[in-house]
Parts: sequence; structure tokens; C-alpha cells
Amino acid sequence: MNLPNSNPASTLQRRIGLRSAVAFNMLEMIGVGPFITLPLVIAAAGYRLSVWAWVLGAAIAVADGLVWAELGAAFPRAGGSYAFLREIYGPERAGNWLSFLYVWQVSFTAPLSIASGCIGLSSFLAWFWPGLDASPVAAWPALHYTNFAAASACLLVTALLYRNLSSITRLAWVLFAGVLAAIAGVIVSGFYHAAATGGWQMPASGALSIPAALGGLAQATLLTTYCYWGYYNICFLGGEVRRPERTIPRAILLSVLFVSAFYVAMNLAALPAIRDFGRDAASHGAAGASVRLQLVADIAASAFGSLAGRLMAALIVWTAFASVFSLLLGYSRVPYAAARDGNYFRFLAAVHPRYNIPHRSLVALGLVAMAFCFFSLVQVITMLVITRILLQFLPQQVGVMLLRIQRPELVRPFRIPLYPLPPLIALAGFVFMLVNRGHALVELAVAAAIAVSGTLIYLIRARRLGQWPFALSK
Repeated sequence: MNLPNSNPASTLQRRIGLRSAVAFNMLEMIGVGPFITLPLVIAAAGYRLSVWAWVLGAAIAVADGLVWAELGAAFPRAGGSYAFLREIYGPERAGNWLSFLYVWQVSFTAPLSIASGCIGLSSFLAWFWPGLDASPVAAWPALHYTNFAAASACLLVTALLYRNLSSITRLAWVLFAGVLAAIAGVIVSGFYHAAATGGWQMPASGALSIPAALGGLAQATLLTTYCYWGYYNICFLGGEVRRPERTIPRAILLSVLFVSAFYVAMNLAALPAIRDFGRDAASHGAAGASVRLQLVADIAASAFGSLAGRLMAALIVWTAFASVFSLLLGYSRVPYAAARDGNYFRFLAAVHPRYNIPHRSLVALGLVAMAFCFFSLVQVITMLVITRILLQFLPQQVGVMLLRIQRPELVRPFRIPLYPLPPLIALAGFVFMLVNRGHALVELAVAAAIAVSGTLIYLIRARRLGQWPFALSK
């Protein structure tokens, strides 16, 4: 069922080094998430526990990242989890079904994730042009000009990625510089504002009971964990990484280390300013994205003037764009890898003869993401988080332990330290997030519908091709 790979033009080339790998991971991790959720984390956990929410989120990211590191170093191929699940559960057995199911859910969750960044970006643009919040169709008030701006941003990112990987890597570094500038701006302006208003002091907060404190910390950790997602992005580019057995584990761990340091510093910098600018925004979870953005921009404006506030808002728009860039780059390799193995639509297996990129897979995901840009931000984030945990993360955590039992002879260039503690910690963290979310049954039903529909399509296809489980009856 595999497509021929003898022609060099039909295969991906290993050009990504450690520095670029870390940059790709961090571009996906530091999107609109931390700037949107920063006041909400403080509101949920309280001033004194909010920093610990970022620390706990980093701990879950490290535990899960170690699993990705072992699997990514052992199976450095395009597709990431697709290749992992196929190997763990057997390409001629249940792995064929689970890998297909994974690609099927990626066809939904990857565009949802990309669309969430574009929707967030357009919300930030509305801070400059309030008219973007207007509805162009009176009969459809839920539709706004921001939806069209989000779809346009998605189209632009797809066009920028339609070029060779060397050009993409250079562009990624330019985008990455803007990401670092945005984070630095929040940190510097926050501490400068604190110094100008009497020094850094923890805002006063009332005493909480232990159950209330734990509940708030749990909710805040859910938000921070979402902000850390992306440390595994380099695994999707495994077929294009130089010395993957060393580069992939190091890129994962370094990106979590750097980003967690940035997030903790951002939280500490923003705490004193919350009392002046963000008390209302942070205490109302229903506040819009523009209100949450204004908190960060107001801190910069207070420290360095109104021009600095506008510059900060522009840098966050830049950061959101960079995150979408990295997301589409990584996820475009997943349908390509599955199609190349004959386990998905063959049309998507093509590599561009000039640019050596999976161009059809790239364009397909970009177009689906454009369609999702016409949903609300809450809808797309909720659907992608639950579906991804159930159909990707949990099977992978269980799978890395099964692989240790079933294939102890497998060459593992990187082995999880303190095994099996990290995968068990990650499992506990993800299960905790599933059961602790509001409207859990509705969200689980959406994920179940994706799983059932994908399974039905697989079974029809497997019966026609004589694949597992129908191959067993021969």
C-alpha cells in the first residue's frame, strides 16, 4: 500500500536543526493563549496561587513531553502521533485503525487549533478597528467582520507556507523575534509600572478555604496547560529533522523550560498591575478577548505611554500570526504521512516537485481552518481540547508503556527518566482535566461522535481493502 519513495523529489529532506526545532515549538506554544488567559488564571487561582498554576502546567507538559521525546527519537518520521500509534499498536493490527482515527480527528482538531489562533488574531485587530466587531448580515448577528479577517489571516499563512523549507525556516526566525518582543514587553512594562507605583507588591486578597483554593488552582491549571501545548510540534516534522535522536528530545525539553520561565515572569510582572487595570477583566470570566487584551496594552501604556500600548497590541497580533504559522506547518505533515502509507486519502500524499513540501495536505488543512474561522473562539477551543485528549494524548500515554512491555528490544535513543512516573503523571493530569471541565458530557459527546464516525469510515474502507480486523478472517 505504500507509495514509492525512490525519487528524491518525492521525499522530505532533513534540514531542521536544534535551534529551529526549538523555535518551531515555541512559536506554537506562545500564541494568543497566554495573553488571553493571563488575567483569567489570576482570577481563577487568586493572586498568591496563580504562579503555581503555571508551574503545575509546566510539570504536566514536562511529563507528557518526555513521552513525546522517547517516541519521537525512536520513530523520527513525518506525522508525529500518527507514526507513534501505528508502531505501538501494530500497522497490521489495531494500529492501522488507531492511526487512521488519529488522522481523522486531526482533520478536525488541527484546523480548529489553527482557526482559534486566527479568531484570536482578528479579535486583537478589532482593538485597533472597532468596526470589525460589526455584523455585515442583519439576519445573522453571530457573524462579524472579524470572522472574515480571521479567514483572510488563515489564507495568508497558507500562502506563506507554500514555499521551500529553507525559506520557511528563515521566516520562522523573523516571526519568533516578534514573539520574544511581545513577551519581553509584557514583563518589562509590568515591572516598570510596579516600580512607578510604589514597587512590586502582591495585591491584597482574602483568605480562601482549602477546597476553594484547590478548585481555583485546578481551573487555572487547565488554562495554563492549554497555553503550554505545542512542545511536541517538532515531532510532526520528524522526517525533516537533522539528528532526530538528539534534536527532538532536546527541543521538547528546552522549549518547555524557556516558555515556563517566560510565563511565570509574565504572571509576576502583571500581578501588581491587576489591582489598577485588570480587576474587572480578571474577575469576570465572560470578558471578551478585546477586554483581556486591553489589560496587557494598558500596562504598557501606563509604563511608557499610549504609543507603547498600541505597539504591545500589535506585537500580540504578530505573536498570534506566528503561532498559526507554526501550527499549520506542523499539522500539514500528518495527513501527508498517512496518505503516503496508504492509510488515508492518496491525493494528499503528493510532495511539491520544486519546494519539497506536502503542498496538497497543507492547502487542504488551510481551507478547512478557514471554514472554522466562522465559529466562535469558545466553540473551537472546547472541541479541540477534549477531542485531542481522548483520541491522541491518552492512547499515546498508554501506548508508550505498552511498547516498553511488547518491544523491550526496540532501540530507544532517548529513554524516559524515572519511568513509568512521567506517563502516569501525564495520564492523571489529562484525566483530571476531562472530568473537571464544565459541560463535560456535551464535550465528550462531540469527541465520541468524531471517534464513531471515523471508526465507521475505517471499517468500511478496511473491509474493502481486506485490512484489520477483516484480514484476520482470511
